[in-house]
Amino acid sequence: MRSKGCSRWTWGMLFGIWAFACATLTAQSSGGADPGPWGPETPRFNLEIILRGEGFGLVRFRQPNNDARIVYLDVWVRDLAPNTSYLLQRAVDTNVDDNCTSTAWLTLGKGTLPQSITTDGTGSGREELFRDLSVFPVGSEFDIRFRVIEEGSGAVVLTSQCYQFTVSQ
Repeated sequence: MRSKGCSRWTWGMLFGIWAFACATLTAQSSGGADPGPWGPETPRFNLEIILRGEGFGLVRFRQPNNDARIVYLDVWVRDLAPNTSYLLQRAVDTNVDDNCTSTAWLTLGKGTLPQSITTDGTGSGREELFRDLSVFPVGSEFDIRFRVIEEGSGAVVLTSQCYQFTVSQ
């Protein structure tokens, strides 16, 4: 006759489940030893910029966690005119109040050289851009907004809301 208590097999299984759960929770809460090559999210070192208008766009605005102070802008647009060249522009102001008032638009590209974003036959396009921010001291904050213009006509086709950015190292 068997006893009503738990068998060795049951205790072994319960211990295994408990050990697995503890290991999983520990791994999730530690966040890993290596935070990755990108700066922290707070303050705003890395942004996901949404562009809306005649189509849709996304700018992944990333600054690696290093001394170079280069910001990378991975740009993706869709639902724009097919086989057309566009440019990404930004305007910044140093009065950090979530109210982008600057109209001093700068065309972005590969460093200081403007770079077109050319759409394919379906109206989608991608481009990897970058900008050197070493002229700004670490900790500089500014309001920033973006727009995409058609390269030939200068017509604005996509715009973003106002974001805040902090230069990191």
